[in-house]
Amino acid sequence: MKKILSLCLLLVAYILPHPVHAQRTADVGYSSGVVNFVGDLANEKYFPFSSLSTGMAVTLRNFMNNPRHSGTTTRPFDMQLRLSWHRLQYDETNAVNGKKGKDLRNYMRGLNFRNDLFGAEADITYNIYLNKYSPLWKPKWTIFFLTGIGAFYGQPKADLFHGSAEYGNRYYYWSDGSIRNIEENTKNPGKVIEKDGKYETSLRDWNTEGQGYNNEVHNKKPYSFTNVGIPFGSGVRYIYNKYLTVSAEMNYYFFLTDYLDDASGRYATYEELKASFPDPEKFEMAKYISDPTGHGTNGYIGTPTSKRGNPNLKDAFTYVSLEVAYKFVWKRKGIYGQ
Repeated sequence: MKKILSLCLLLVAYILPHPVHAQRTADVGYSSGVVNFVGDLANEKYFPFSSLSTGMAVTLRNFMNNPRHSGTTTRPFDMQLRLSWHRLQYDETNAVNGKKGKDLRNYMRGLNFRNDLFGAEADITYNIYLNKYSPLWKPKWTIFFLTGIGAFYGQPKADLFHGSAEYGNRYYYWSDGSIRNIEENTKNPGKVIEKDGKYETSLRDWNTEGQGYNNEVHNKKPYSFTNVGIPFGSGVRYIYNKYLTVSAEMNYYFFLTDYLDDASGRYATYEELKASFPDPEKFEMAKYISDPTGHGTNGYIGTPTSKRGNPNLKDAFTYVSLEVAYKFVWKRKGIYGQ
């Protein structure tokens, strides 16, 4: 992330100081919108609409454009720099479209996560319609496409305990879709409880897929919290006046990692967990955190009920947003200016 931020600053420093009383412009925009995570956790068959969450971004664009020289308010090709926050989340035990419990596709896996992802990216944009620069201003529309690259930081966490993160406070998922304080049985119904909404468990710390197990045959390193993301997007922008623009935009962020949700391949074996957590109490905690329902694995490599993830598909998310941007205008003397 530091390298990308440094590159962005160098680009701005290079572009801004153009010579001889040049009028410079730059648009600063703030956007907010909805995020849908597209990864290994999902109960929908196609697109996971139930992963709906929120996001926001601050964008610097049009700093390469000099309207007096180009004759347009936007260039065909331009660059933008963006800082963003996106909340990625999904809970496979939540009811979807009236279905709950065993009727849900992945309820017996019972995974959940939240990842607050902070990013810095540099994008190239292509504007289809260019608005002519004229004293007689008339509001106009433009359509644009973009792609780029960014660095994103986020830690996947889970809500796995009712209260403090202690083994006795774990959730028990019953086949009827309820969450209770004891294991499912036919004699004692126990007490129905609600999740407290506190994502207290840092999933990487518990080697949920056997990471860190030192073996010549299998040695998977813990995943990184910082990852590369590649955005693809398009949108429409309404130029309200010389200074204000309003945009609607849709972006798809593709990542080179499969661990934004902590799920990728298979469950950790009990051998792997014992090697990482020799203490009996921590071993039981690690078993539960890797397999919250207790139905996902029998402790060996295999898929008794469902896979923990699909290692052939990397993680992604969509971001649909509305943005308001303000154009800043200033003049700067070059080295030959008077």
